[in-house]
Amino acid sequence: MAYRMKSKENPQKAVQRIAREQIDRAIDDIRDEQIDDHQTVHEVRKRCKKIRGLIRLVRPQLGDAYDLENAWYRDSARSLSYVRDAQSLIETYDEVMARFGSQARRRTFASIRRQLTLRRKKVTEDEVGLRERLEAFLERMYEGRERVSAWRLREKGFDAIEDGLTKTYRRGRDAMEAAYEDPTSERFHEWRKRAKYHWYHLRLLESVWKGSMAARRDEADQLADYLGDDHDLAILRDTLAENPADFGGEETVQSMIGLANQRQVELRLKARWLGARLYTEKPKNFANRIAAYWGAWRSEKRTDARSAHQPELVSP
Repeated sequence: MAYRMKSKENPQKAVQRIAREQIDRAIDDIRDEQIDDHQTVHEVRKRCKKIRGLIRLVRPQLGDAYDLENAWYRDSARSLSYVRDAQSLIETYDEVMARFGSQARRRTFASIRRQLTLRRKKVTEDEVGLRERLEAFLERMYEGRERVSAWRLREKGFDAIEDGLTKTYRRGRDAMEAAYEDPTSERFHEWRKRAKYHWYHLRLLESVWKGSMAARRDEADQLADYLGDDHDLAILRDTLAENPADFGGEETVQSMIGLANQRQVELRLKARWLGARLYTEKPKNFANRIAAYWGAWRSEKRTDARSAHQPELVSP
């Protein structure tokens, strides 16, 4: 089923259902012999991120359970991150070349790609180690699933999600301001995480007004992509700078870092104007607007349900 709340569910039931669906899909991904282990890693890490986005929506409601569950799925995904990181470095290099490359530059930077490819190959060849990690991940999913039935939200209706929704939006807004005041990679990465959580919340609440929320969801997704690419460039830059000799020497590495920096400037400019539109409302105003959508949505569905059960009028 879709990663989305339904009108007939109270928030607690919706959160439990969606969590179980994501856990079950992660379990199925690991059992699926039709996809290779590296694709499996990509899929199951996405499931963990969705679960973390879900529980963040109701964070104030979950109490102490939130800290346990957030750490559980964060650490589960982190145990497999090295596989994705090795592939991401190559994809980031290729994107820089697609943006700025020429045949001459590709020859100049061939040593960088060659070394990144060798690193990925080492990860790929460790099939036994990866399979062991996936099996350990699988056990964590089974264990985590057992706890979902014990999740309890203190409030009902929109009250159950209002604080989590507002807090995530506010933090994203603040993180954007902080990033442009002091444009470090760490601050942009922090903004990216907040924007990603906001995107998950928009997906979860999309049904309250599909047209409006879907448009906002797509904008938040694009913003997260800009900031994600920015973070990948920072990782590439740090990887190259850590040991330039492995990648063709100082001159080659500094030239590539210069291109990465140039691409970051472009991405941060795009993110700035998109973020300015996405975070234009004050947090309380944003929450009030979504609350109004929620109320209209639930009232509409209740009216439709009553109408469906009324007897049809027959003319005399």
